[in-house]
Amino acid sequence: MAGIKVRDLAYGRIRSPDLDAQEAFLTAFGMARAARTDKALYMRGTDPAHHIHVTEKGDPGFIGFAWAVADEADLKAVAKLPGASGIETIDEPGGGKRVRLTEPNGYTIEIVHGIESLAPIHVARQAINSGAAPLNRAGEVIRFPVGPSTVKRIGHAVMGSPKNQETVRWFRETLGLICSDDVYAGEKDNLIGQFSRIDAGDDYVDHHAFFCMKNARAGLNHFSFEVQDIDDVFMGHEYLNGTGKYDHMWGIGRHLLGSQVYDYWADPWGRIHEHWADTDRLNARNGGNLVSAEEGLRSQWGTRPPEKFIGHISP
Repeated sequence: MAGIKVRDLAYGRIRSPDLDAQEAFLTAFGMARAARTDKALYMRGTDPAHHIHVTEKGDPGFIGFAWAVADEADLKAVAKLPGASGIETIDEPGGGKRVRLTEPNGYTIEIVHGIESLAPIHVARQAINSGAAPLNRAGEVIRFPVGPSTVKRIGHAVMGSPKNQETVRWFRETLGLICSDDVYAGEKDNLIGQFSRIDAGDDYVDHHAFFCMKNARAGLNHFSFEVQDIDDVFMGHEYLNGTGKYDHMWGIGRHLLGSQVYDYWADPWGRIHEHWADTDRLNARNGGNLVSAEEGLRSQWGTRPPEKFIGHISP
């Protein structure tokens, strides 16, 4: 295998027949346009990444997602894998180089390096008082602007697969991801979902950057994006709900595994996008866990996931 360790999830890639409608949804969701061509739409968050979401024009579909690596040596290593594209110059806004791979379900995984960074977008936030620190905002009233959430960055991607164990093994061996929590149902060897995080050694990273769950069909369950804070999750919920245009899929609640405060919405073609804030942060020394589905796949508060979310797949 390549023996690389990816550094970050870079962006998700889908297809939509109407880029105007896709941009309207993603703007209401809290992203900003980085670039747009006749063929594709590139949306960003407030962090410096040039784009975190790519929509190609065409029939609705899930194409895949991209991972960033530290240097070109990683691209050279990945390019030696069977079926790899070789190192390509990215002919898209932001530039950079990539190697394209095909994961076990047939979707495209891009390994990218050198994509242009943009100036971060400043978002003013006030301090929050708490029981332990009641004077963080002494003398100030708090007022939030009415409008969408403000997305910072992409956090993780979630797929369904009838061969989830093979899929997870491929991602962990090929990209250097490590186990955070493997979830079983019944017998402990009956794994039905696996949470994987980036291996950054002693540096702390999100609880998971990739989750694969067992499903009769392969495809995307959701892309997930961090927003500014917990208030931003609620503000985004109120704004999207007020538009009356989009399907709310689940939330608001707080996960057990990963601990995020979450809210899920579908775009006009049913692809689910998640807002979240306040995830667990782990490093390589934290290791991984084996957790039963009854314990792990629940919320610490909030409603249970509806069937339209749990079984959702966008092929």
